[in-house]
Amino acid sequence: MPYSSVFANLLQRKRQVRVAAILGTVFFSIPLLILGKASAQTGTLLAINEGESTLSIINPQTGQELARVAEGAVAGHEVVASFDGRTAYVPIYGDSSAGDPGSDGSELVAIDLVSHKVVGHIDFGHGVRPHQPVLDPHDGMLYVTTELDQTITVIDPKTMKIVGAIPTGQALSHMLVFDHEGRLGYTANIQPGSVSVLDIRARKLLTTIPVSAKMQRIAISVDDKRLFTTDQTQPRVAVINTATRQVDAWISLPAIGYTLTTTQDGRWLLVGIQSTSQVAVIDLELNKVIRTIDLPKSPHEILMSPDGATAYVSCTANEQIATIRVSDWTVTKLIKAGTRVDGLAWAKQH
Repeated sequence: MPYSSVFANLLQRKRQVRVAAILGTVFFSIPLLILGKASAQTGTLLAINEGESTLSIINPQTGQELARVAEGAVAGHEVVASFDGRTAYVPIYGDSSAGDPGSDGSELVAIDLVSHKVVGHIDFGHGVRPHQPVLDPHDGMLYVTTELDQTITVIDPKTMKIVGAIPTGQALSHMLVFDHEGRLGYTANIQPGSVSVLDIRARKLLTTIPVSAKMQRIAISVDDKRLFTTDQTQPRVAVINTATRQVDAWISLPAIGYTLTTTQDGRWLLVGIQSTSQVAVIDLELNKVIRTIDLPKSPHEILMSPDGATAYVSCTANEQIATIRVSDWTVTKLIKAGTRVDGLAWAKQH
């Protein structure tokens, strides 16, 4: 074979090896990229179906309901998942809305998210209307608003025993948020329309902040400097300075707001408006609504996905959960849930 032909063959083989190496790198990287993207969303979506006293366990990627578990009691409104993603804790509120006549719930149930069965139970001993559960990663305790006692009840989830209480000093302490250090807690007291400031570690009430004649839910900024709550007498959001413990500003809404939450990057506040079936997007740098998103009827609760890319909104009147892509505020999916779907939570994959 002539020398030129040998040299040409060597060049051709070298090119083939190089192309194969590149293609191998590309094809090897694709599954890693896919897995990396999926891992941010790994877990299940939990939804309370208030009208039928059940918990839906949902695959958030496909929207498929994996199971629907009977709570075995009147009706829960809210839910939280254990840190390992194996257990859901559901306070049993009763058969009415806050402040309305109806039964007074007096228990909390624990649901195994693997076997789909109720595996634990706490009896508060009397009607307390337990509502919002919060698990504190700093001390491992479960904190539950117990409205009729005007307290936050402290529960050890390992033993399922009540270990303490924190007074709120106000009626209808309905919702609860913690700062990111687990040092301070804040309750939304619907009517009288105030926020109770709680020292979580000392288990005592520090002060109350008057807001409005009536308010609803509560959210905290990612830097812990501001609280947000929806006024139920006027279409506006109160902005509370956590340092001065006073209302610093009001943000106008197109109609009276209900539920609300901040996005993980701290840039946006999402507010559910039941009367117009919309979510208002507030720019927290401008303190103004920059757009509204049309949804099925009666948006009730908003939950952010762990990666911050998606907002899930329970739409109570339509038995649906809307998914909103935060990057462009597009409704990407409507997930079927149960009757009067309400509280939402995320359970990480176990």
